[in-house]
Amino acid sequence: MDRSHRTIRNVCGLAWLLFVVSSLLAEEPAKPKPDDSELLFKGDNFLRLKIEVSTEDAEKIKADGRPYVKGTIIENDAVTYKNVGIKLKGAAGSFREFEDRPALTINSDKFKKKQAFHGLDKFHLNNSVQDESYLCELICSEIFRAAGVPTPRATHARVWLNGRDVGLYVLKEGFDSRFLKRHFAKTDGNLYDGGFLQDIDANLEKDAGDGPDDHSDLHAIAEAARDPDPNKRATRVAELIDIEAFLTFMAVERMTCHWDGYCLNMNNYRVYFDPGRAIAPGESNAKTPALGESGLNSRAVFFPHGMDQMFGDPGMGLFDHPHPLLTQLVMQNNALRKRYREKIRSLLPLFSPPDKLLARCDNIAARLKPVLAEISEEAANAHADRVRELKERITARAENLKEQIEQPDQEPEQFEKGGVLKLADWNPASEVEDAKLEEVELPGGKKGLSITAGPSGQCVASWRRRVLLGAGTYKLVATCRTKGVIPLDDNDNSAAGVRTSKSERNTQVLGTSTKSVEFQFTVVEDRREVEFVAELKARKGQAIFEGDSLRLIKVKSK
Repeated sequence: MDRSHRTIRNVCGLAWLLFVVSSLLAEEPAKPKPDDSELLFKGDNFLRLKIEVSTEDAEKIKADGRPYVKGTIIENDAVTYKNVGIKLKGAAGSFREFEDRPALTINSDKFKKKQAFHGLDKFHLNNSVQDESYLCELICSEIFRAAGVPTPRATHARVWLNGRDVGLYVLKEGFDSRFLKRHFAKTDGNLYDGGFLQDIDANLEKDAGDGPDDHSDLHAIAEAARDPDPNKRATRVAELIDIEAFLTFMAVERMTCHWDGYCLNMNNYRVYFDPGRAIAPGESNAKTPALGESGLNSRAVFFPHGMDQMFGDPGMGLFDHPHPLLTQLVMQNNALRKRYREKIRSLLPLFSPPDKLLARCDNIAARLKPVLAEISEEAANAHADRVRELKERITARAENLKEQIEQPDQEPEQFEKGGVLKLADWNPASEVEDAKLEEVELPGGKKGLSITAGPSGQCVASWRRRVLLGAGTYKLVATCRTKGVIPLDDNDNSAAGVRTSKSERNTQVLGTSTKSVEFQFTVVEDRREVEFVAELKARKGQAIFEGDSLRLIKVKSK
């Protein structure tokens, strides 16, 4: 190779390195653009909304539940919006029938083009049945926006539905084109609804965008996050998502104890592929960004949603290993994990000291007090109690966040001499009610973990144990005693044995016998929390795993 070719190769390599580094640097979040909806969310005027739906359309809703029907909204007995789209919303926990206190989605221009409600095309009326303080959505949306995460705004309204007083509601901005225009220079990227308990590898509902309709943009992220070479994962994912924005999103979700969001439960989120954030190796400019290896010219940004159960567990951990793909990527990669910890430290002033959050709670509660008193004195008093409880949880969380961030990061498990780790403290788990799991005494003073199939003949039960491991190859071993074990089906892999979670066993113990069983696996990441499973899947019989025999052997380090 001549000198000119080597020079070109070196320059290209440098360009690629600069691309990776630049994708990992902090970006100043863009400030939302003001629009006609600003006054609505400043809280100066309290809304009273009377919603009317025809008898015929009410019956449609009762029969189906989710179709849009035409309705009328009268605001403060002064302004009327006709032919607005109305449908029920909510999932498990928050969904209520039309005759109850239903949560509603309102689409102001669904049947009348260009009609807007205070500058909004779409908004939601949340019944807040899972948040009796009525504050979580509003408080936490303000925290996310203060951190630079695009998040719908919220306020409150008292609602009547076909003449029935259905009480106080949380009014929340929808994820629509106007929302995108407030936060992004370009609004033609794909916008996806995370749906119910779905990760990014699912065919999520596409709500808007001129991008691909085959979910290839989402699937490209999932493929990158599963690259068998852990050193390539972060680099590939950085082409496809805004890493810095995701770290912020993840940090705030977990700092607010959003257990039902993406980062813990693969739920309540939106993904937007922002064409204005396209990056790629090689030459590019602001007008015409070059395409990366993925062939996509945008990067994904995550939005929070469904924040009605926040600060529920003030001691919730920040650094454990949940299942969602992108959360795993961060927690298993030492460099990203370090940056995530730094992100939490930088965001801590939003929570601690909690004085500003507590004052904001008082401010909103004072605004709601006379409205609730109109409903009943009991409603006003109960609300005051719920607000006090929320403030107590916020205060406790602020203290807990300070404690967690000062604790040293957990290190992978240390092995005894010879590369052996004894595994005690197993926990029972069963998919059926009649399986019997218990610790039993064995001859010679030994103890065992027993699983006995029940009368249903459908035993799927196990003992489980989690361990944090570094990169390397390992072998899980145990001695298993069985008595009369009959598989669930002659053609399946049911039996007694050991494995890791989300993997297939490679050994079976059936009938009546005593055998040594093992399961070998490899951890390629910097660190991974592995769940071990000692299980029985059977129609009949008993399996006992000798306690002293349950151990992990390090076969080879990275």
